[in-house]
Amino acid sequence: QVQLVESGGGPVQTGGSLRLSCVASEETYCMGWFRQVEGKEREGVAAIYADESTYYTRSVKGRFTISRVHANNTLFLQMDNLKPEDSAVYYCAAHPRPTDYDGHCTKTHSTQYWGQGTQGTVSS
Repeated sequence: QVQLVESGGGPVQTGGSLRLSCVASEETYCMGWFRQVEGKEREGVAAIYADESTYYTRSVKGRFTISRVHANNTLFLQMDNLKPEDSAVYYCAAHPRPTDYDGHCTKTHSTQYWGQGTQGTVSS
């Protein structure tokens, strides 16, 4: 069982920045960030893989940057130029190893481990 602990959410004004952090209890194949607004499905925002390749959903490209420090199993999400529509609960996620299935760390049904979530609120 991989434990994930997020931190770094909070209130910010439009155009501002937030930096989310997530510490994992062990190394995994991929780690990612998802977000969810009440009443909507949880969506994959960004992911990073063992080969350092990355994924970003279209709406955050050029504004968000995902990175990982392997030495202490820490994942970051730098969020710049934030917009009100970025307001959500942000979840750290991880999947232990690759399989034949797609979507690890970008799709909820293909991702095994989850953090507790941290709220980010962007005011206009």
